Amino acid sequence: MNEFSPASDQNDPMANAVGLPRPVRHVAVVGAGIAGLAAAHRVTQLDPACELVVFEAGDRAGGVLWTVHEAGFQVEQSADNFITTVPYGLELCRSLGLGDRLVQTNPACRQTYVVHRGRLHKLPDGFLMMAPTRLWPLALTPLLSPLGKLRAGLEYFIPPRLDDADESMAAFVRRRLGREAFDRLVEPLVSAVYAADLERLSVDATLSRFRDMERQHGSLIRALRREMAARRKARREAETQSGARYSLFVTLRDGLSSLVEALVARLPRGALRLGSPVERLAPTPDGRWDVWSRGRSERFDAVVMAAPAHVAGPLLTPVDRELGAGLGQIEHSGTAIVSLGFRTDQIGHPLRGMGAVVPAAERSPILAVSFSSRKYVHRAPEGHDIFRVFVGGARAPEMAELDDSRLVPLVLAELRRLLRIQGEPVYAAAAHWPRTMPQYHVGHRARVEEIERRAARLSGLALAGNAYRGVGLPDCIHTGQQAAARVLGATGSA
Repeated sequence: MNEFSPASDQNDPMANAVGLPRPVRHVAVVGAGIAGLAAAHRVTQLDPACELVVFEAGDRAGGVLWTVHEAGFQVEQSADNFITTVPYGLELCRSLGLGDRLVQTNPACRQTYVVHRGRLHKLPDGFLMMAPTRLWPLALTPLLSPLGKLRAGLEYFIPPRLDDADESMAAFVRRRLGREAFDRLVEPLVSAVYAADLERLSVDATLSRFRDMERQHGSLIRALRREMAARRKARREAETQSGARYSLFVTLRDGLSSLVEALVARLPRGALRLGSPVERLAPTPDGRWDVWSRGRSERFDAVVMAAPAHVAGPLLTPVDRELGAGLGQIEHSGTAIVSLGFRTDQIGHPLRGMGAVVPAAERSPILAVSFSSRKYVHRAPEGHDIFRVFVGGARAPEMAELDDSRLVPLVLAELRRLLRIQGEPVYAAAAHWPRTMPQYHVGHRARVEEIERRAARLSGLALAGNAYRGVGLPDCIHTGQQAAARVLGATGSA
């Protein structure tokens, strides 16, 4: 049986007794972000008779997923799409009847820019996050000096490191591609995803496939060229078959809030409790859990802990001090996102891409800017464009909570400079997300394995969320689905 199959009666001794119905199970989910909602949805699929309660401290479900429709603009307040190579986001959308609302990125604008000396330059064609798949575009880019290009090309001949020790992203990339390629290409690309300090960010916990490429092929360039050849062959074969094929990233036409709304609509009536922070939880002698919220206690057969690690840690410390300490060791950074809308005739840059990333060496106040309405054309009214500008992260954590009266003018001045914008925005707003991005520092995988080992010793408890094995929306969905299967006793692959 796989994890998506209903829990069988073999997992419930009471159900095996002749003439005795299965007792109704009571499950609590702590946190109504996307991981918690995915867990709750899976619980209702695996055991429709289950009595479910989803505790959410805030006044709405969805966590950081939040779409605002204002002044004709569709503005995502945090994540604005998800990757399709990890299947769980696509699968969930289809299962909820949202498959026909999936929108692909604009094919005319699938290009990324990198800021260099205050100007936007195209990322070399074929450069995939950490290494090139094609050498000629790398040789022509103005982003690297001749010596920087030579050093990056020599990656093909650098001996691989074959041990299993974890390594920081900065150390790994400098070792393989050199300092210049790291500073001008890899650092801004990875920082835009993880909002992290790359001197501490773990390769194994984030982009482990590149470490695997080094071990298996001896060179990232060699591995990627072979991989791209295999992809071209697979693409040619796929073109002869029917079925939907998606771009690397997709979103929902009505915004990612529509995914949240669809999940909430599938919950049992009254299951979602907003404004209900969990104050305490404790295991009972009979293997269940007492959960306190709003000053009263309820008893549950199982708990899915889908709150952020820095919230889960204090709740679980009285239950298992080492588990709580491990959760507390996962640091978090925060970001703010400033959304700015303009008439297209105010913008001097042609915007032939999805956005731009900014190296730390530029000493800019921004991490990246998404050309949101070029990426997905339905997000702005005709004759207008909207940008989402990211600030903060490990580079400048204080900016995640900077007052809007200071933050918006600072970002606006930088955007005007980079994109040659004239006049005032027709729309401006900021969203603040302090302590929402877990930092996968060197040793993160080992830390998570120990956290999961200790959590597994507590009957009826499972963890879910972005703090463990992936920060993307599909990863969070999957952790919630796995946690639901675990606490209900479903067996099979995870």
